[in-house]
Amino acid sequence: MTISVLLVDDHPVIRLGIRAMLDHDTGLTVVGEANSGATAVEAARELTPDVVLMDLRMPGGDGVSATATIRGELPGTQVVILTTYESDGDILRAVEAGAAGYLLKDTSPGDLTQAIRAAARGETVLSPSVAARLMDRVRRPRPDTLSPRETEVLRLAARGLTNADIGRALIITEATVKTYFVRIFAKLEVSDRTAAVMAATHAGLLG
Repeated sequence: MTISVLLVDDHPVIRLGIRAMLDHDTGLTVVGEANSGATAVEAARELTPDVVLMDLRMPGGDGVSATATIRGELPGTQVVILTTYESDGDILRAVEAGAAGYLLKDTSPGDLTQAIRAAARGETVLSPSVAARLMDRVRRPRPDTLSPRETEVLRLAARGLTNADIGRALIITEATVKTYFVRIFAKLEVSDRTAAVMAATHAGLLG
């Protein structure tokens, strides 16, 4: 059975190259293209592809948000992230959003087509370096327990509050909030608020 694929990338040249690559495989057919997370969701709703090859960072809506929406609305459609980024935060966000795979753009044509087939079967597909990072994270000792105040700060951040909002809620200065985030980032080995929330949730530190 032919597997239908939707290509999502904000660079036309990359989409063209991937399409040309997949056109050589008679078992795969590209049914559409999109250049942002928002247009990817619209195209997925219209085309209901078997697999979406999703870029991670794009203007007009990122790939993780689009992945979560597509997986929520179209459970029969699998999403495989195809990106140049492989930070722990990016990988965890994609997995939490429901991505069936996480591949890097240096993946060989043969490995890419095999990954699409595997994802269509419901299997998880990861680039070797991504798999290694995930295994390292699983084996890594649990992060230091966050202090009660650090946990409060991160919980408020998870609700979307700004540093100023958090400071008002906890009756502390905005500078103090920033200091707490520096400590949180160091403990969780991340570099931004979103990754901190994801890492803490994954580690069970937010309850």
